[in-house]
Order: sequence, then structure tokens, then C-alpha cells
Amino acid sequence: MGLVLVVEGLVYGGFPKLAKRLASEVLAMPEGVLRMAGLATIAIGVGIVWLVRG
Repeated sequence: MGLVLVVEGLVYGGFPKLAKRLASEVLAMPEGVLRMAGLATIAIGVGIVWLVRG
């Protein structure tokens, strides 16, 4: 969780224009696409944790 905060902090602190553009693009995406992207991200995150702890 700490690493996620570091990465988000880098985006918002280092590249605020990029963060605003990404936020506006997310608002324009359909819910189904966001849901699938979220589920894929969860699966990738679980896989990484499983590999590291395995």
C-alpha cells in the first residue's frame, strides 16, 4: 500500500497536468471499461503479491 501511495504521489506531485488529463479521461470512460480495468488491476496485484510471497 505504501508503494501505491509513493507512485500516486509522484504522479500528482511531479506531473500535475498529466494527473488532470488522466482524471478527465477516466470520467469519459464507460463504467464497464473502468470495471474491467479495475478487476484486471486487482488480478495483477494479487499475482505480484503471490509471486513475491511465494
